[in-house]
Amino acid sequence: MIELFKKVLTTGLGLAFMTKEKIEELSQEFVEKGKLSEKEAKELIDELSKKSKDARKKVEGEIEKIVQASLKKMNLATRDDLVRLQRQLEQLNKAMKEKESKD
Repeated sequence: MIELFKKVLTTGLGLAFMTKEKIEELSQEFVEKGKLSEKEAKELIDELSKKSKDARKKVEGEIEKIVQASLKKMNLATRDDLVRLQRQLEQLNKAMKEKESKD
């Protein structure tokens, strides 16, 4: 039953967003029902916490890829583009002021 529980959690997005508190709560329920020993519960908490963290990172990476691809398709200016334009404007303003002061 515990293996089934692990498989269900690790195959879905649920694990990525499961908090450590929720994992501990579920483990404690198994201990109270006699399905797990305290040692097994701690091992389960450690294992699921690590897998949750790994799954969360993977989901965040995938979301980042999707967002970047969507922004690229939308042909929007990036922060780097805006910084480059700001520098160019500053250089032009400086050049104009220097020219005005010479005239």
